[in-house]
Amino acid sequence: MKIVVFTCSTGGGHNACAKYIKEEFNLNGIECDVKDYFELIGPKASSMAEKLYLDSTKGKGSIFGGVYKLGEMYSKTNIPSPIYGLNVLVKNKLRNFLNENGYTLAMGTHLFPCLALTKLKKEQYIHFINVATDYACIPFWEETNPDAFVIPSVLLREEFIKKGIRGDVILPIGIPVATTFINAREAQDLPKDKDIVLIVSGSMGFGDLRSVVLNLLSQIPDVYFVVICGNNKSLEEDLKTINNPNLIVRGFIDNMNEYIKSSKIVVTKPGGLTTTEVAVMNKPLIHINPIPGVEDYNASFFANNNMSLQVNNVNDLANAVGRLLLDVNLRNEMIENQSKYINKNSATDLVRYVMENYGSEKL
Repeated sequence: MKIVVFTCSTGGGHNACAKYIKEEFNLNGIECDVKDYFELIGPKASSMAEKLYLDSTKGKGSIFGGVYKLGEMYSKTNIPSPIYGLNVLVKNKLRNFLNENGYTLAMGTHLFPCLALTKLKKEQYIHFINVATDYACIPFWEETNPDAFVIPSVLLREEFIKKGIRGDVILPIGIPVATTFINAREAQDLPKDKDIVLIVSGSMGFGDLRSVVLNLLSQIPDVYFVVICGNNKSLEEDLKTINNPNLIVRGFIDNMNEYIKSSKIVVTKPGGLTTTEVAVMNKPLIHINPIPGVEDYNASFFANNNMSLQVNNVNDLANAVGRLLLDVNLRNEMIENQSKYINKNSATDLVRYVMENYGSEKL
């Protein structure tokens, strides 16, 4: 058996999920690679796609949100989407890549490769699995035809069916997070004399974090606020100009699990993967600054199931942080519901499913 996981560089979540899947299969002695789908299109396609995504999320993300809403409307027409048509053009390159490398199973953590795999499946015998990385059925997932469709929670099963996904292919085991991520120690470079509130801005550093941080520091003086700026260098430099002993600023880090482990509360924009990482480590969670579109659904899903608090402005955030710090019952309720609805064994369950269903496949 030889597996490839396709991802796309439109936000960090798709890449991180693909990495976790690869890691879990490798830990179990199964050959598994990660491939940026855009590299099949051309050498500059990945960087161009990332730039387009970043540009669409600037400001308050209104461009991205508008495009997402149009996609939802178009999806209801049942007319083949232009996105499907564009990805069909990659079919032959995809076929050559799979054949040349001897892959017997493909997975996709992004819609685009799954659309191309669907077209290829109409022409030859292939196996592939969709992996949804958000807590909603995004537009055009219904145009794919996978062997199995990994969704984030059993609570979303009916939504995916309603949107056109066949019930017999749905695998509600959760967004895969590697067991090595979950089994983390506490970060060695963080102080331990006060509680830590971790603020994760996402891989792209989305949102007006300077205002958020200044307000929190002024209203809640007895905790450390640790801010992860991701790849946003200008944001990192800006926050480091704030002179306050309770503020700790980091750029991109590769031990996010240790930082989450060390924290009393986590504040983050509601990206599907980041939210899942926090939930599987059972940390009280506050959502703020969603990129309009699917992240709104992510935040609502968690808040509606009492796994997080959802806030809309800076003052509400300070109140929410203060409330969580004081209310142990509320923190415990969040943790209990996270354990109930979010499967921390999702990666190992995916490996088990693949071994049971594809273990005899020949290279």
